[in-house]
Amino acid sequence: MSAIAVTGIGLVSPAGMGREESWRRVCDGLPTAAADPQLDGLPVSFSCRVPGFNAAALLGASKAWRYDRCTQMGLVAAHEAVADAQLAPEAWRHERVAVVVGTAFGGAGTYDEQHCRFLKAGAEGLSPMMLTKYLPNMLAGHIALSLSARGPSQQVSTACASGITAIGTAMAWLRSGVCDIALAGAADAAVTPLLVAAFARIGALSRRNDNPLGACRPFDAGHDGFVMGEGAGMLVLERAEDARARGRPGYALLVGYGASCDAHHAVAPHPEGRGAEAAIRAALADAGADPAEVDHVNAHGTSTPLNDSIESMVISRVLPQGPSVTSTKGVTGHLLGGAGAVEAAFTALTVARCLVPPTANLQHIGPEIAIQPVGKQAIHQHVELALNNSFGFGGHNAVVAFRPAPE
Repeated sequence: MSAIAVTGIGLVSPAGMGREESWRRVCDGLPTAAADPQLDGLPVSFSCRVPGFNAAALLGASKAWRYDRCTQMGLVAAHEAVADAQLAPEAWRHERVAVVVGTAFGGAGTYDEQHCRFLKAGAEGLSPMMLTKYLPNMLAGHIALSLSARGPSQQVSTACASGITAIGTAMAWLRSGVCDIALAGAADAAVTPLLVAAFARIGALSRRNDNPLGACRPFDAGHDGFVMGEGAGMLVLERAEDARARGRPGYALLVGYGASCDAHHAVAPHPEGRGAEAAIRAALADAGADPAEVDHVNAHGTSTPLNDSIESMVISRVLPQGPSVTSTKGVTGHLLGGAGAVEAAFTALTVARCLVPPTANLQHIGPEIAIQPVGKQAIHQHVELALNNSFGFGGHNAVVAFRPAPE
């Protein structure tokens, strides 16, 4: 199967506004979790927010109010990715440009706000923009509108695997010839009191209210849950030969995608990680690669004891050669539906820049962890084949594989 080039990257993350700022902080291993006034009084009162996100300044005051925060972040990341790819929407063949993006929650903030208004003022209190702000598909719709992308447009939702599912779908579209350019990625802005309380209720979140910066600690002996975050990651994808023809070989080549479902439990991973293993092996088969070739893994690495132990067991079993492994969630927190796309961007940058970010807050590897993650500081490494894992509630598993782009 033909390789797909990542020719543009756009990021809006707790690590910073934009690709380069996010990449620097992730490589510096500096956590972003902080007390969140919107969560005062809840069992968990901290989160990972995007610093200084000003939608009105970035999108224009006349437009920003029309979008939920999730869409605002997705639009900003999308425009950065297109500019980075050196593409001009006014010049492209609009019907050959596709949009496929993911989210776990869509307009969660809008739903909460409008529900409160409904309870207080009834039907007349609702905004006429509620549906176009809230509906999950509107992230894809607004991006396509903004960029005049008239090719296939689709929104996917596979919980925290949504970003990788979107990227894998875009890869298939490019390979099949239904589009020439695809904007793929994901966004979520679900740090709302209701959803934080819900995640806390099932025991998924860290309770370190007295130490937010040290709360998210993937693969560490002290991990006790993840930290909720927000953000968006967008990739411009093109067939490798098309990218080379216009002098833009890209950051990395997307060479494989694999997906599976545990069909085991609504929120818990399969105890032997069989679904995760199937997705990894499917991505490698799609890439025409042997497991022994993998030398780097950007892990799902949520900081929950169950995910960390099972994912590490799967990595150790499938990749016994011991590739470098990192989880960037120690810095960004868990961006939920946006996580996979942001981490795919970090994986492509690792391949392009031969730099593996550290796993922030990793002090003592847990006794049940079967791998040796990169800790303390970033390491320089030439990566020939990298995997990016994403797993989600509902048993969704999705994995992508990257190789270096030709110079």
